Amino acid sequence: MLICGIKISHDAGIAVINDGELLCSIEIEKLENRHRYSSLGDLGRVAQILKSEGLDPEDVDQFVVDGWFVQGVDDTEVTDPAVLAARGGGRLPIPVAPYQDRQGGSPLARYSFADHSFSASADGYASYHHVSNHLLGGYCSSPFAARGEDALVLVWDGGTVPRLYAVTAAAGTVRPLTDLLPITGDMFGEFSSHLDPFFRDTEGFTPDQIMRHHLSVAGKAMAYAALGRAEEEAYPVFDDVLAEFPYFSAESSKAASVKLIGMLGRRGELLSGLSDADLIATFQEYLGNRLLDSLTSCLRDLGLPAPPNLVMAGGCALNIKWNSRLRHSGLVSDIWVPPFPNDSGAAIGTAACEMFRRGRRQALDWNVYSGPQLTVGDIPPGWRVLGCGERELAGLLHATGEPVVVLSGRAEIGPRALGNRSILAPATDPAMKDRLNAIKDRAHYRPVAPICLASRAAEVFTPGNADPYMLFEHRPRPGWAARIPAVLHLDGTARLQTIDASSGSPAGRILEFYSAISGIPVLCNTSANFGGCGFFPDVASAIQWGQTNYVWSDDRLYIAPGVAEPELGG
Repeated sequence: MLICGIKISHDAGIAVINDGELLCSIEIEKLENRHRYSSLGDLGRVAQILKSEGLDPEDVDQFVVDGWFVQGVDDTEVTDPAVLAARGGGRLPIPVAPYQDRQGGSPLARYSFADHSFSASADGYASYHHVSNHLLGGYCSSPFAARGEDALVLVWDGGTVPRLYAVTAAAGTVRPLTDLLPITGDMFGEFSSHLDPFFRDTEGFTPDQIMRHHLSVAGKAMAYAALGRAEEEAYPVFDDVLAEFPYFSAESSKAASVKLIGMLGRRGELLSGLSDADLIATFQEYLGNRLLDSLTSCLRDLGLPAPPNLVMAGGCALNIKWNSRLRHSGLVSDIWVPPFPNDSGAAIGTAACEMFRRGRRQALDWNVYSGPQLTVGDIPPGWRVLGCGERELAGLLHATGEPVVVLSGRAEIGPRALGNRSILAPATDPAMKDRLNAIKDRAHYRPVAPICLASRAAEVFTPGNADPYMLFEHRPRPGWAARIPAVLHLDGTARLQTIDASSGSPAGRILEFYSAISGIPVLCNTSANFGGCGFFPDVASAIQWGQTNYVWSDDRLYIAPGVAEPELGG
């Protein structure tokens, strides 16, 4: 069965599942150097993308659209959930499922609409709750689903409080258990956006500019928190606010958010002596503690015979501090966070909802390198091209100490560059982090991630277990901090990606060759993209960007004008 999942609003994308196998997941931001968080635009783009992937829209058995809030445009009266989309030269609300399953409702509720057809043969489209796409996208991509095991799924997304669900594999059922906190997932970013350096006067901003700024803050604030200190003495101030909202609902969460933000106006009285960085660090630590405490209490009440499997999903699952806290808590047997826990995986998740509900498959057969296919494009004059294999590129990295844009095959799905749309560089010079941040026009506090051979990760990092998607926190073992200073954050931690030569990405083989030459199984890895945009879609874009002397793609080395031709002995 061919299922096409569609996310129309921000972080838009198209994902196709065929009989349980993910054929592709095309995020709009990764096409044509579009802005991060791009929406779909015209609904006709769905057919265009399918055709570009060699798929006939008429062959799709079911189109499925992600659920959303109530949205209208101009004078259009809308009282039911809808998402704005371009159609027929205008911009109209397209009916969809509600954002979240209602109290007592089913997470697997399926809504059918006939307001638009994505192909001549399609009979309208189906839709599932937005929260359900996180839930099923997380579970179906997990090793637990692959093994036919039950799991708890914790969904904490921008517009919802953290909610715990139980998936029973044998019965194919999903049931909500409880809400854990009266705080929506966007609260950390919203809180931080009222503090420097993230505060912006958005008067005069377009709605898209406001949206992009809002969505970008949480990840930056997670990094900025390392400049501050978490003060436990401030926790009771937050406790007092949340104690006023004992009932978990959308209305109470909104009121709690207003109260928390308003508290900043009295910071001299309530939070004396804390800098903006301290406040961000404190609030992040506080939320992690409260989440852990609430989950501990919930699991105790459930009385499970053994620690459960846990899936983390929703935008908050990009916070490595919270993920690591839960993984090391001893509460769960194992934890899974997909590489697309935020809305970048919404198209996958909404297609997975249809797959799961129909009972055909629970486990999704997928590969992280399922994004858009790389093209070459028009190479500007003056750039030379040499044949250069992976071994030779590793030698170049070691000999020159220069960063290299590495592009290959299909892009990674999700927001992290994992080797196919990366800038790789030696991690041995502490100045490399500043250099990479400078060429990417990023703030100095932003971290650069390490990519490390999985076979040696436990030698270099603690805990050093397999983490192929940069979603947990690690620390260097004694002696290694001085050898790989460029990949350590200000607090001494690292957002590790483990990889091996069989990963399907040339980055794994390049790193293996580099390790053999240098003795160091670690390189810097940061995303290859124009500022504020998705990954480079083609080689020409990386060359036009022009911030590195070398661009490598599929055994070809592109060398900038005026740069001496390197010796590629390997």
